[in-house]
Amino acid sequence: MLECDTRAILCAVLLLATPTVAGGDGAASAVNPFIGTAGDGHCFPAAAYPFGIVAAGPDTGWGSWKYCSGYAYDDKTITMFSQTHNPGGGCPDYADIGILPGGAESPYDKAGERAEPGYYAVTLSNGQIRVEATATERCAFYRIGYGATAKAVLLVDLDYGMGNKTWAKKTVKPLKISADRADGISGHLFRNGFVRGRNIGFDIRFSKDPSSREELPPPPDGGTHSPKFRYVFDLSDGSPLLVKIALSTVSGEGAAKNLDAELPDWDFDRVRRAAHAKWDEILSRVQLADGTDADTRTLFYTSLYRMFHAPVNIADVDGAYRGGDDKIGRMPSGRYYSELSLWDTFRGAHPFYTIVAPEYVPDFVNSMLAHYAAVGYLPVLPKWGKDSQCMIATHAVAVIVDAYFKGFKGVDWEAAYQAIRNTLREKHPGRHKENWDLLDRYGYYPCDKLKGEGVSRTLECAYDDWCAARMASALGHAEDAEFFKKRAQNWRNVFDSKTGFMRGRRTDGGWREPFDPYRCGHETSWEGDFTEGNAWQWRWHVLHDPEGLIAAIGGKEKAAALLEELFSLPSDLDKTHTSPDVTGLLGQYVQGNEPSHHIPYLYQYAGRPDLAASRIRQLCRRFYRNAPDGLCGNEDHGEMSAWYVFACLGFYPLNPSSGEFVIGAPQVPKAVIHLGGSRSCATAAETAAPHTGGSQLVATADAINCVSPRTFTVIAKNLSKENKYVKSVALNGRKLDGFTFRYSDLMKGGTLVFEMTDSAGNGK
Repeated sequence: MLECDTRAILCAVLLLATPTVAGGDGAASAVNPFIGTAGDGHCFPAAAYPFGIVAAGPDTGWGSWKYCSGYAYDDKTITMFSQTHNPGGGCPDYADIGILPGGAESPYDKAGERAEPGYYAVTLSNGQIRVEATATERCAFYRIGYGATAKAVLLVDLDYGMGNKTWAKKTVKPLKISADRADGISGHLFRNGFVRGRNIGFDIRFSKDPSSREELPPPPDGGTHSPKFRYVFDLSDGSPLLVKIALSTVSGEGAAKNLDAELPDWDFDRVRRAAHAKWDEILSRVQLADGTDADTRTLFYTSLYRMFHAPVNIADVDGAYRGGDDKIGRMPSGRYYSELSLWDTFRGAHPFYTIVAPEYVPDFVNSMLAHYAAVGYLPVLPKWGKDSQCMIATHAVAVIVDAYFKGFKGVDWEAAYQAIRNTLREKHPGRHKENWDLLDRYGYYPCDKLKGEGVSRTLECAYDDWCAARMASALGHAEDAEFFKKRAQNWRNVFDSKTGFMRGRRTDGGWREPFDPYRCGHETSWEGDFTEGNAWQWRWHVLHDPEGLIAAIGGKEKAAALLEELFSLPSDLDKTHTSPDVTGLLGQYVQGNEPSHHIPYLYQYAGRPDLAASRIRQLCRRFYRNAPDGLCGNEDHGEMSAWYVFACLGFYPLNPSSGEFVIGAPQVPKAVIHLGGSRSCATAAETAAPHTGGSQLVATADAINCVSPRTFTVIAKNLSKENKYVKSVALNGRKLDGFTFRYSDLMKGGTLVFEMTDSAGNGK
C-alpha cells in the first residue's frame, strides 16, 4: 500500500484532471447549491436531475431537526453517501441505500468540497479518498478515487436511512436481496420512517469485481434490519472505482431496467455533462440581464434550481410505479409525480411551473388523479407515492383548478372535478384531518372537538372550497357550486370583529379563552388553533377574498396600519409552545414559513403600494443571502425559493388559482421569461373576470407550441438601492389599470415595464 502522502498527491492529480463542464457561462453555473445547507434551510448539495427521484450525495448526521435533509454545512464529518434526500422539508426521512468509501465515517476537506447542478465532489480525509457523484433521473453514478491500493474498501449499507430519535425506531426490512453477483448487488427493501410503508427497489453495479465481500453482523438490538456489506477492491493500478445505483418504487428488477436505460456505459463525464446541460436548459428559461448584481443573480438561479428538485417522478422508465394502495400502476406518459408538498407549493411554485415548465403540468395533475383512483381521495402531501397527510386542507384542489382554468390539455377535467367533489364532501377512512361533518355542522372546526389547528383548517379549507366552486360552476354543476361557494365564506365564522383576529371557537359559538395572539400552534402536538404559526400571521389568510377581509378588518386605512403593526411588533413567541417552522421573523411576520408569504402584497389592497415595495425589498435583503445559512426557513420543496423568484420579477400570485398576479416591486433590472417548455401543452385564452364573490374564469383551449419563441420581458427602469418604489407600471406600452394582470396576458408574450423611483409618495 502507498503511504498516505503519496496517495494524496495521486488524488489531487485526479481532481485536477477532472474536465471542465460545458456551458460554464450558463444559468446553471450561477447556482450555489450550498445556500440553505446551514441553519433552518434543510437543503442539500447532492447531485440531482430536475424532478428526478435520485439525489446522490453526503450526509453528516442523523436524528434531529437539523438533519431533515441529512446534511449540515458546518459539520466536520461525512457519515454516509445516500441516494435520496428530503428537498428542504421539515421532517427527517429518506437517505436510502448508503455507501461509504473507506468503510467508516470520515472528516473531509471543506476547502475541496464542490457542488454544482448535477454534480458533487469531496475528499475524505481518512485515506484521501476523492468521491464524485452525478445523476440521471433515476440513477446515481459515483467515481471514487482511492489512489493506487489493493485494499480499497466500500461499505454498502442497506439499513441506512434518515430518521428522528423521538419517533418509533425506523425499520428497513429486506424483502429480496441478491448479493451473490460479482458485479454488484440488487434487491427490494421495505421501510418505515416518517413516511411509512415505502418500497425501495435498487440495483448497484461496480466497474470492477471486488476481491472480497463480507456481510457485517446486525446491531445487537433485536430489531428488524437490512444487511450491510464490506467490499474490498484491488485498485493497484490507480484507476477509480465507478459505482452505479438505480432506484425504483416497484422492484429491484425495475431498478435494473432503469439502470440499463439511463446508464448504459461507464462514462462518468458524459453523464455529468448531460445533467448539467439539462439543468442549464431548465434554468435558462428565465434570463437575467447582465446588469444584475452577482449575489442577486446567484440567489435567483439557486432559487430556480431548488424549485426543480420536487415534485419527484417515481415511475420507472417503462411508466410503472407503486401507488398509494401499494399496487403497481403504469402511466402512459412515463411520469408519476410524488413528493408533492402541496400545502407549501400551491402558493407559488405550482403557478410558476405553469409559466416556465408547462409541459410538466398535465403529468402533475394526472399523478394526483391516479393517487385519487388508488386511495379514494386527492393527495395532501405524498412522498414516494404514500400520503403522509401531515398537513391541513387538500391543496391538490387548488393546483388542479388552476391548471383547468389555464386550459391545459391531456386531463379528463370532468373526472378531475368529481375527484375534487368526492375529496371535499365525502368521508374517507384514514383521513385524520378531514372531519367534514364538523365543518358542515358548525361552519368552522370547533376547538372543543379537535385538539388543534381548527382556525387554520377552517381558513385553508375555505380556499379549497372557493376553487371547487369555480370549477363546479364552469362545468355546469350548479348545486355543487352553491354549496362550495357558501362554504368558502367560512373564514368569516372564525373572524372576531371585536379583536380583529381569527380565533378558536367552541361548539356553543363562544371564543376560546383566554386569547393570546402570540400563542403558536404546531399540528396537533398541543392544543392550539393554528398550524405552524399564531393569530398575528393567520389574521391575513383569506387568499380568495382579500377585499372582503380588509372590509371586515375596518377598511384600507385600518388594514394598512395593522400590516405595519405586524411587521413592527417584537419578534417574541410564546415560550411554552413554539413551532420550529416559525423562523425568519420581521416583527410577527414570518418569512420562514409559507402562510405569511402573500402578506406583503396585501398592502396593494390596503392602498399602500409604497409599503409593499419597501417590505419586499427588506425581506429579500434580510432573509435571502448568498451563504450556507442564507435561507431563513425550510426550503419546503421549492416554495421559499418561489417567493424570492416572484419577488425579483415584481409580481406574485396572491390568490394562486385565480390566474391573476398582484404587482409588487422588482428586484432585478431585467428578466426575459421564455414561455413554454419542451413537450406539448396548452394555455388558455381567458376571459378576465373579478376574482371575488365566487365568480369564475371562462377558459377556451388555445393550444400553443411550447417551443414557441414567445417571451415575456420584465424591465425595471432606474432600479437601484434608493429606487425601490414603483412609480408606474405599463403592460405592452399601456399603463396598467390597477395593480393586477392576468396569466393570459403574460402567456401571450410582451413586456411589463416598471418605472422605479426613490420617492414613496409617488407609489401611493
